[in-house]
Amino acid sequence: MAEINMVERTCILTREVCSPEKLIRFVAGPDGIVVPDIKNKLPGRGVWVTARRDMVDQAVKNKLFARGLKTKVKADDNLGQMVDELLTQAALGALSFAKKAGETLTGAGKVDEAVRLGKTIAILHASDGAEDGLRKLTQAAHAVGAIRKRKVNVWRIFSSDEMNMALGATNVIHAALMKGGASENCLLRVAQLNEFRGMEPS
Repeated sequence: MAEINMVERTCILTREVCSPEKLIRFVAGPDGIVVPDIKNKLPGRGVWVTARRDMVDQAVKNKLFARGLKTKVKADDNLGQMVDELLTQAALGALSFAKKAGETLTGAGKVDEAVRLGKTIAILHASDGAEDGLRKLTQAAHAVGAIRKRKVNVWRIFSSDEMNMALGATNVIHAALMKGGASENCLLRVAQLNEFRGMEPS
């Protein structure tokens, strides 16, 4: 996981001062095109925008990047979509790593059992999965969370095809993140992507 410089930064749109994990960094590429730096590693002067799609889109519309970077740059209209794709790739990569670490389960039955045993930290339900399956797992997660005093969020952010690819399986609709470092990192990535999209877990 990328190291985060905890020095607070200022969003060029809202002027709010926040810690870097609440923001997306942008730099000017060699061709003068604004590029997102979601790992905070690219060289050069950077500017920061609150990590939400609507904020990035508004910063592009208001032409704030040239002012913040103090140079002539072009911010494409699809910059917000570019950030979304990069965050999605990062989250799916983290999910794949959690699978390799043995910290995931798939299948409604296995996921439901793991939830009831208190072994999960989160559930992933395919965005194109049936509402009935989502409702049952959400109810189980909420019931167990109330008993164990630990919330288990249900995220509906990846399509079945995306989950299939990340987990090296077919027809994945339900997946559980089990306790472990790789799953914790995946959960952080998923939460960041959800926040960027302005979504909430179930």
